[in-house]
Amino acid sequence: MSSTCLIRTLPVRGAVRTIAPATRRYASGGHGPQYNEPSGWLFGEKPLPNGQKRKKADWENSWYIGMYGAMALAGVLLYYKPDTSIQTWALQEAKSRMEARGEKTDYP
Repeated sequence: MSSTCLIRTLPVRGAVRTIAPATRRYASGGHGPQYNEPSGWLFGEKPLPNGQKRKKADWENSWYIGMYGAMALAGVLLYYKPDTSIQTWALQEAKSRMEARGEKTDYP
């Protein structure tokens, strides 16, 4: 059997099974463009003439409030996050044990 053969055969419990090469399958049926054609404009928006303002879409204000509000909340939460490092715990534990034994914890 040559290595360039498109159809191969495999033995399956005494019988011979034929495996056909994989065929292409298009989920969309192959109709229409596969992607948005590039227009050359940023985000597909043409620049406005001088003196005109861009009209915002309905969802833009809520996106700005949600995105930047979440960043501000994350910043506040990270600022007030409790210190849970092992070094801080070990220092507090060592000081409390030294004070329990009556040793001095402050050094000049």
